[in-house]
Amino acid sequence: PPGTMCDCGRYRKVVGQLDISVGKLGNAVKFVKNVVLGLRETEERYYLLVKEPKRFREALMNCKLRGGTLAMPKSTNTNRLMADYVSQAGLTRVYIGVQTQTKDDGSSHVYADSTPLQGFASWSQEEELQPNTNSSCVELLSTGTWAHVECEATMFFICEFPKSRRRGGGREPGASASS
Repeated sequence: PPGTMCDCGRYRKVVGQLDISVGKLGNAVKFVKNVVLGLRETEERYYLLVKEPKRFREALMNCKLRGGTLAMPKSTNTNRLMADYVSQAGLTRVYIGVQTQTKDDGSSHVYADSTPLQGFASWSQEEELQPNTNSSCVELLSTGTWAHVECEATMFFICEFPKSRRRGGGREPGASASS
């Protein structure tokens, strides 16, 4: 009978939108599985061990693309947490966001966010006695000590992400950072 003509166009559109929503949901679930379940965290940050071998500069970029920074252990506790994360993953070393900055008046170490090291560092005794200044990048060993390493070496790395605070201070994810 007349009037039972299928308004298929409209249904197709609804089904299409549903497919998109389901796709987004799938991505969200994947994100939770891959990221949230593998994370370590402190009061202020999340840490993600990325098991993709990269050179230092690529690791820096990779963390940035994920919305974070190459991890910067700025305290004994954070350093311990990261070292445990590395050893629990069965690894011996990862890149961290520390590098040597050479200026006319000598060299110093800075974090990936360009701030200087302040009061905390975890160099091995050999590094303290005889710093390997030819290698300007830094790796964190599963023991918790830092060592200089060639920036061209490829290894896994840890990214850190700020926890967004509802009030004040924290940057909302997706907000553009002024670089």
